[in-house]
Amino acid sequence: METIILKDRITNAMSDEEFLWFCQENKDLRIERNSKLEIVLMSPVTSLSGFWNMEISRQLANWAVDEKNGFAFDSSAGFTLPDRSILSPDASWVSKANWSSLSEEDKNKFAPICPDFVIEIRSKSDHLEDLKIKMTCWISNGAQLGWLIDPTQKTVFIYSSGREPQQIVGFDKKLVGEYPVKGFELDLSLIQY
Repeated sequence: METIILKDRITNAMSDEEFLWFCQENKDLRIERNSKLEIVLMSPVTSLSGFWNMEISRQLANWAVDEKNGFAFDSSAGFTLPDRSILSPDASWVSKANWSSLSEEDKNKFAPICPDFVIEIRSKSDHLEDLKIKMTCWISNGAQLGWLIDPTQKTVFIYSSGREPQQIVGFDKKLVGEYPVKGFELDLSLIQY
């Protein structure tokens, strides 16, 4: 299934609360909202993509627990960005200071915060150019660092504010985090198949 975009005056007029309700009523769907307030429906990922996502999330979560300076989130967490889009990265990290600035009410919604660090993983149904646009969106909304990982091509694109994306080819090495996740190392060899 390709990505489907719902764009009409009803979906464009949804408040953040109504969008949250819409997502809760359609739990079996992967749903995001772009900055044009269009609803984006995505197909579930393949089992192999789910494995990649879990392994990457596991490594990030283990590091976050050890470091105790922030919180890791999986692909089901949505965040409300300054441009009003509501996106769910495949894995993300928010500093303890930024997370603690939110009210308990905001933490129980699609939190109005951009993660400090995001990871997007290209699945079989994803178009690379669409994911590159999404990474640019993350950075322009406040993410300090983002990794776009393409396991099929064994390529990683590194995004950060103020510089052009860098490309790394090969999964025979570890990705080493910069600020804000300095010290995080992602062992890419563990997601090879």
